[in-house]
Amino acid sequence: MGKALIIGAGGVASVVVHKCVQNSEVFEEIMIASRTKSKCDALKEKLDGGKTIIHTAQVDADNVNELVELINGFKPDVVINVALPYQDLTIMDACLETGVHYVDTANYEPPETAKFEYKWQWAYKEKFEKAGLTALLGSGFDPGVTGVFSAYALKHHFDEIHYIDILDANAGDHGYPFATNFNPEINIREITANGRYWKDGQWVETEPLEFKEVYNFPEIGPKDMYLLYHEELESLAKNITGIKQIRFWMTFSEKYLTHLRVLENVGMTSIEPIEFEGQMIQPLQFLKAVLPDPASLGPRTKGKTNIGCIFRGIKDGKEKTYYVYNVCDHEECYREVGSQAISYTTGVPAMIGAMLVMNGEWQKPGVWNVEEFNPDPFMDALNKWGLPWQESHNPELVDLSLDKEEAK
Repeated sequence: MGKALIIGAGGVASVVVHKCVQNSEVFEEIMIASRTKSKCDALKEKLDGGKTIIHTAQVDADNVNELVELINGFKPDVVINVALPYQDLTIMDACLETGVHYVDTANYEPPETAKFEYKWQWAYKEKFEKAGLTALLGSGFDPGVTGVFSAYALKHHFDEIHYIDILDANAGDHGYPFATNFNPEINIREITANGRYWKDGQWVETEPLEFKEVYNFPEIGPKDMYLLYHEELESLAKNITGIKQIRFWMTFSEKYLTHLRVLENVGMTSIEPIEFEGQMIQPLQFLKAVLPDPASLGPRTKGKTNIGCIFRGIKDGKEKTYYVYNVCDHEECYREVGSQAISYTTGVPAMIGAMLVMNGEWQKPGVWNVEEFNPDPFMDALNKWGLPWQESHNPELVDLSLDKEEAK
């Protein structure tokens, strides 16, 4: 059907490449581009020889001119951005200049500030409309599949959705005392930031990891989960009309949190530059350099993830509850594509989003979040490409109240 340029060569990019090669009828030709070309070449060497033609290139994704030159040379139908969130805007600029559709998995984040907002990318809406191009934002799992789950629930199971709880559980064990399952810099910034949730038309801010619940996850069992802010809350609050409350929960072990608190207390999670041996460095970037590379966790990780959404609302005048989720096995992912489940659950939806943009089913000029499109082809593709979903109409619920005085 066409060509895709994949920018990035980390764990998620590896999954995207594997899945594009599996889906050779759509992705007839791909190019893998990264600052480190040797990583791209290693992926090509591993997967070359099938129906999909694979190219590699070196590119600095912070440099619009380099990106434009690369895109004009390869002429892809879509750019799949699985680089760093700091690079979203330069890649979007390059897509506008070259007339190519855009897909990413995480919203733009300024390097100097730990902020997760869509405002910078939503500001491109008119530019993409005028160019006749589609920019699909957040086509990972969360954000991504969680938004598709929300659109699917509203289309097929509810007249109105009033409450959404997004639950992200990782019961995998990699054997290290401390490691992050995706980019350490992004992961730690996300966890140490203040929490937020949407309630009655406004944002309620919380201290980092202030609220904890124990939830009994299907196929995983009881896990401690904590309230965080996550970017899809912003888009779902805007796009799911009638919503009263949206919250995001993620599981962490006590061991993980103990290590994180120590690192935070000694200043290693700070993004404020300090002088070290005559150079200015960010402590968090140094920590990232000494922690295990998430891409290396695949062969060590055992266990499963469970990510899904619990919805409460009204159908035909009656109250209704619906839970839709995916369970993913780390070892099965590694056997298939050489990556652990965190990379897999992000990379598969990135391929699916790009496929739907390329085949026209999700092609509409402007800047869009996944829940603004018809969810059905995406839900079908999840079952086909490795992330089958399950559902329950009588799930265990998360406590609706989050009263700070009661919690204390």
